[in-house]
Amino acid sequence: MTGAASLVIGRPIGPGHPPFVIAELSANHLRSLPRALAIVDAAADAGCDALKLQTFTPESMTIDSARGDFQIAEGPWQGRSLWDLYDEAHTPWDWHAQLFAHGAARGLVVFSTPFDEPAIERLDRLGAPAFKIASFELVDLELIAVAARTGKPLIMSTGMASELEVAEAVETARSHGNGGVALLHCVSGYPTPIDETNLRRLDAIARHGPVFGISDHSPGSIVPIAAVARGASIVEKHLTLARADGGPDAGFSLEPAEMAEVVRGARLAWSALGDGSAVRPAAEAGSRKFRRSLYAVDDIAPGQELTRANVRSIRPAAGLPPRELPAVIGRHARVAIQRGTPLAWELIR
Repeated sequence: MTGAASLVIGRPIGPGHPPFVIAELSANHLRSLPRALAIVDAAADAGCDALKLQTFTPESMTIDSARGDFQIAEGPWQGRSLWDLYDEAHTPWDWHAQLFAHGAARGLVVFSTPFDEPAIERLDRLGAPAFKIASFELVDLELIAVAARTGKPLIMSTGMASELEVAEAVETARSHGNGGVALLHCVSGYPTPIDETNLRRLDAIARHGPVFGISDHSPGSIVPIAAVARGASIVEKHLTLARADGGPDAGFSLEPAEMAEVVRGARLAWSALGDGSAVRPAAEAGSRKFRRSLYAVDDIAPGQELTRANVRSIRPAAGLPPRELPAVIGRHARVAIQRGTPLAWELIR
């Protein structure tokens, strides 16, 4: 692996640290600042570590054109133009400062995904502690270079990307900045069926550096929890107040109680990983005395031979360890040994 052992985005992120759970606001504000602020509160109440915005305008994403190239033919946004979708989905710039401040007041790290150079500059001035590069922009190496030159960490999603494209993006980020890079495994399907999430892909993502994670669009909490159990340090999920409220991202967003389950489950999965040490855990201490050991299972007279009929490996563990049975059989009792006596070397010759 290459790269720093951890990133610092409000707190250290990486191996040895609890998973960093990001709630993605995206378009779930439904053009309402009070709703956006309520989602900030929902993220904090669910126990998330961070809230992420998206910083773009329709002009920064596309052009207003009736050509077929600019129309969406399938998926959740079928029948819409790119311009109309991004016009509805964007988070107005004049909300950003209030959302950043409210998130900070609720203990959240707030940052954003910029989609052009002016967005990077404005977010940098606002004090964004990191930048997210979206899957669709991973091939925009100039955008990555500009973001990296701020010296801030980059979290980059890898949806749709080939091995070469991932490597080019990582190299661009590292050659233009020293803030560190984290890659997120991502499947850019909205929503993503659980059986297409391909969590074994995390192994390849991990080869680019020790800080990696998942940006997940599958339903529920199973996939992010499983990703943490496979070593992911970062989890990103979209958050809405209620899917029934609608909006461009509603179908692949979690409701607050579901997000709380992601947070709880991810942290439990991380706790369950442990450190891989062979040292036995404290929880076993009370059980050790009930392991097997060698006992007299019949009365044995002084001088009598020890056999498999009068000596057995049974529970509990007060006698000689079972591995000594071959050495014990054929010896003789020094003294009378009553049935139920744990064997010890001083009792036999």
